[in-house]
Amino acid sequence: MTRFLALVHPAAGTALISEWLTGTPDRSRTAADAVADEWAAAEAPPGRLAQHVFLSAEGDRLLFHAQWTSNEAHLTWARARRGEVVSRVDTLVPGIERPGLARTRLRRSVVHDAVSPAAVLVLTRTGAAEAERLAAPVPGLLAAHVHVTPDGERALVITEWATAGQAPPGERYVLYRSLVDQPVRAGRGAS
Repeated sequence: MTRFLALVHPAAGTALISEWLTGTPDRSRTAADAVADEWAAAEAPPGRLAQHVFLSAEGDRLLFHAQWTSNEAHLTWARARRGEVVSRVDTLVPGIERPGLARTRLRRSVVHDAVSPAAVLVLTRTGAAEAERLAAPVPGLLAAHVHVTPDGERALVITEWATAGQAPPGERYVLYRSLVDQPVRAGRGAS
């Protein structure tokens, strides 16, 4: 599986993270494909850098990770186009639950093992003050990516694990599809 840090765009002013609860693996794949096809068919909006969709290990949900140059660029697009994209997806897969969008900024990435492949990503929601403990080295943890909300109070931590058996309980995902509008250049560092 692609390592998460390879998906992080250094020009991102904001990272948007959201989950869709679909109910079944078939509904998840249908919704993910419909969204990704919409992304690919439309002209890239100004400010969008990349969008990635992950399937949950259980198959009942999707995780979206989008990177934009700014919140303003995303909001301009959302006001103009989001409704029609979501409407088309909802026609194919009615009843998707969308608990909400988290606007975040990547605070830091801690990489313990840059070579081993990741078997699974785990998403954990926590207070920003508690986020760093999730980055501490433990067996099987390859890396941790701490995203913090604009108010600095909440964090979403995406951890990469060598095996699913080593990963803690939580929302587990694997990369399904990506769209990169502006390629990431080599040379980005991690702390």
